[in-house]
Amino acid sequence: MLLGSLGLSTLLERDRFVQGEMNDHLGLADLPHRTPKIKRIIYLFQSGGPAQMDLYDYKPALRDRFGEEVPKSIYPDDRKTTMSSAQASFPVAPTAFKFSQYGEAGSWISELLPNIGSLADDLCIIRSMHTDAINHDPAITFQQTGSQVPGRPSIGSWVDYGLGSEAADLPAFVAMSSKGSAKQGQPLYDRLWGSGFLPSKHQGVKFRNQGAPVLDIDNPAGISRGLRRTMLDSLNTLNGLKHQQTGDPEIQTRIAQYELAFRMQMSVPDLLDFSDEPKHVLDLYGPDVKTQGKYAFNCLIARRLAEQGVRFIQLFHQGWDQHNNIPGQMPRQCRDTDQPTAALIKDLKQRGMLDETLIIWGGEFGRTIYSQGKLTPNNYGRDHHPSCFTMWMAGGGIKGGTNHGSTDDYSVNVATDGVSVHDLHATILHLLGIDHERFVYRFQGRDFRLTDVHGDVVHSILS
Repeated sequence: MLLGSLGLSTLLERDRFVQGEMNDHLGLADLPHRTPKIKRIIYLFQSGGPAQMDLYDYKPALRDRFGEEVPKSIYPDDRKTTMSSAQASFPVAPTAFKFSQYGEAGSWISELLPNIGSLADDLCIIRSMHTDAINHDPAITFQQTGSQVPGRPSIGSWVDYGLGSEAADLPAFVAMSSKGSAKQGQPLYDRLWGSGFLPSKHQGVKFRNQGAPVLDIDNPAGISRGLRRTMLDSLNTLNGLKHQQTGDPEIQTRIAQYELAFRMQMSVPDLLDFSDEPKHVLDLYGPDVKTQGKYAFNCLIARRLAEQGVRFIQLFHQGWDQHNNIPGQMPRQCRDTDQPTAALIKDLKQRGMLDETLIIWGGEFGRTIYSQGKLTPNNYGRDHHPSCFTMWMAGGGIKGGTNHGSTDDYSVNVATDGVSVHDLHATILHLLGIDHERFVYRFQGRDFRLTDVHGDVVHSILS
């Protein structure tokens, strides 16, 4: 197989569609259900669980409660993980960082995120997210697939399946990863951008963070492009004959993989060549923009993918799992991400693309207000916390300069306007013109959907 990842659709299929043959490259015939607000999604997934009270959920009154025990009425023992439940004490750990108000809405944002803060009027900050999972793997699986149990299609695969691709020479769904400079971070598995029980051509294509971005994208030594074309033509003929015999749809997927891989041999090198980017654009993303595997590099690639019509682009940035030394680790993590994230928004806006793009920022859960381990004035850590955390959205169809929902005085529970993972997914699909309750796929005798049997569109954050 030419690519290490599946999910490739091709120009070959588009040509067949023009000739009148059936083609699902362009998506399902009955979608979208309504006029979409956006064309594409860029999901900036912050893997590990960013601490909401250190970044976006400002609780100044907690400074006066430093070291006090968090009341069990607020944080009962049965909601603590085994990593911290045996502690003798659960002291309040106020944030070590200063906050400022930004934008017309006066959004409180940490001093660690000045560039993102400067764009507060473009953001809808959701401080009332909550999830069902308390450990990383089920939580990130839930965020990506709508289920804590592995095996369901990822959100990008659902979007690819429903709406197809606008890209001629690139996949509809691309996933990239980067590692924070503060710490290694939780592992990322290919199933997080997998197609589950959907046809395998809808799986995301992984652009690797070191070495060749896509495995086997280059021809072997001694193989010319013309010879490769002749070989693929012969292979496609053989696969076509086999498909006539068996009717196995995966054979068509294989043909599609080979064909787009051939085209990607031209498109991927051009995509990664920044020589056409003006210096002021490169400077906008920061000093790491030319270093493969860095978050800034991936943010610029995301913009270039969006320009080429890629529908779902997901960046996974590791290193947010700060169980200790938040005052030391968090500034480094934010230096990795603050400038490039803001640059992506500015870049899309100046190109007139932000209004047709949805940008999502957030992780799989939040962190505890109590310190994991010993609390000192200069050091603290935080354990996993699913009951409230912060995400934000920007771009098409979103009310910028708004703050949705709130948490209690300890940033432990949602106080108003809670948003579940299913609600988030329903809202994303709504912006794409898809009714999440009607968007189903029958598998093993049951109709499945991304939002399972839950989810409400959060209309109050929509423009």
